[in-house]
Amino acid sequence: MRSHSLAVFFAVISTSVYAQGIGPIANLPIANHNIAPDGFRRSTTLVGGQFPGPLIQGTKGANFGLTVVNRLTDRSMDLVTSIHWHGILQRTTNYADGAPFVTQCPIVPRESFRYRFSAEEQTGTYWYNSQLNAQSCDGLRGPLVIYDPNDPHRGLYDIDNEGTIITLGDWYHNSSPAASKASQVPQFDSTLINGKGRYIGGPSVPLAVVNVIRNRRYRLRIVSISCDPSFVFSIDGHQFTIIEVDGNNVQPLVVDSLEIFLVNVIRPFSLRLTVSQLNANQPIGNYWIRALPNIVNQKFTGFTNVAILRYWEPYPGIQIVILYLHPLVRDRVPGKPLPGGADININLDVKLSDDSTKFLINGVTFEPPKDPVLLQILNGAQSASDLVPKGSIYGLEGNKSVEITIPGGAPGGPRPIHLHGHSFHVVRSAGNSTYNFDNPVIRDVVSIGGAGDAVTIRFFTDNPGPWFLHSGNAWELGKGFAVVLAEDVPKVPTTDIATDTTAPRPLPPNLREPYTISYQRQLAKTGLIEEWGSRWRNSDRLSQIYIALPEPPSEAAIAPSSPPLSGSSPGTPSSAPTPHVSSQGNPYAAPAGHPFRP
Repeated sequence: MRSHSLAVFFAVISTSVYAQGIGPIANLPIANHNIAPDGFRRSTTLVGGQFPGPLIQGTKGANFGLTVVNRLTDRSMDLVTSIHWHGILQRTTNYADGAPFVTQCPIVPRESFRYRFSAEEQTGTYWYNSQLNAQSCDGLRGPLVIYDPNDPHRGLYDIDNEGTIITLGDWYHNSSPAASKASQVPQFDSTLINGKGRYIGGPSVPLAVVNVIRNRRYRLRIVSISCDPSFVFSIDGHQFTIIEVDGNNVQPLVVDSLEIFLVNVIRPFSLRLTVSQLNANQPIGNYWIRALPNIVNQKFTGFTNVAILRYWEPYPGIQIVILYLHPLVRDRVPGKPLPGGADININLDVKLSDDSTKFLINGVTFEPPKDPVLLQILNGAQSASDLVPKGSIYGLEGNKSVEITIPGGAPGGPRPIHLHGHSFHVVRSAGNSTYNFDNPVIRDVVSIGGAGDAVTIRFFTDNPGPWFLHSGNAWELGKGFAVVLAEDVPKVPTTDIATDTTAPRPLPPNLREPYTISYQRQLAKTGLIEEWGSRWRNSDRLSQIYIALPEPPSEAAIAPSSPPLSGSSPGTPSSAPTPHVSSQGNPYAAPAGHPFRP
């Protein structure tokens, strides 16, 4: 299947939920809010009171400083939290990866934690979510974009801004703890596109609308923020040209729809929405944006699983498989070009426990340790054999090629797996029995397929630290579907906050005790000592990086942010309608004079 270019010109202006992006320096207040995105009102866990969470954005090489403030109070859901930044490699900043019990202690109520990391050479479309149990299913998830001023695909689109982002997510009417108790893999109630949707038998609430205007092209960034289902994404009467997947530029590929395993398993990707010139004279009208979940009997009845593409002026099948998404620039596959040809070869056999309540990888269920794995290393552990949980830690020497094979066939599949800290070469993909060591796709999430598959990935150990490898299904992660890859343990870096360009300058006089030293007292103060106190211990060593912030500013004290990044869009034609801008502005930026605003 060959990619080919199409000479098409049109624009998209949307009433976007991301009227203003935030970042790379921002406050992220996490609190409980009652919302009804599909017409059913429930208590949720949100960033800044919105779903999806706010767009976090930066440019290539930016230093991110994202302060997560825990204001959670609803005890029917998790009260502690952390945030993982999907696809960000976190070179030398392993502590900012946000994997609870692996790289950090979760953040307790009324406390804050600042994630400091650099984008370095990474650009593209990513997302963030909580990986504490299934907390993300209660609403803590959103998009993250790193713009490239010298994007090699820049000639293929005219507009790339907050209005060009579409999120696809499943939504649940029960809280994640209640849903998880009722079912091993709970059934979602509705599909939300840009935070809006309907459920069968529910009210006719507004659907998301994307407005299009003739004679412009734009980069549409689609991000699956799903807890469980994957989607077939399409827009009636339109084709797409895929140009980026998981932050990796790919050779342009024209498709009619984005198949099930693409959106969910590969997660975020960017594409150029194109229209055949043969339909240039079609009348003004509406076109369905469809996101059909891979669940039995899912349809579009009652206007579910849809949004609307609306033309302001008239302008007007190839299926996609992972094998065709080759990197734009070739990258050598580590190791020898044959199966088992890496320096380190690991097979991860996934099974379901006899009582179907837990997942086992090579016979072991991942159980969160009392001390995060990174803390164990910083406290003196010199090898993977010194780390817990036993059986779930795999040691990797530095500067070695690694091959990991994961056979498919475990009940409930196919399913995605996600690796923190690395993008990897998929040398054998699901549904394929051959190996590609020449120019394979590069991802950080991949489907492990079904029975008979043996998905195989390769990467090079050049990023020391403990990295999480786990199911991309939030419910399965909570059932122990995970391992930790302890990479080059003797060289795991620590961070000197004095050299961190996003650190406060200077530290405020009311800075409380280092984060972990006062942790037991914080737990007692919040009433969580009995439930969570056994999971953490004090550490003088970790106080170098786990620093408590001053008392979080009140909601009223948080000022609107600056305008969106300049240069992210070439502008809107004068004939276009004015995009919707939230009257509330941006509730996340640090106020002027705040010690954590640069």
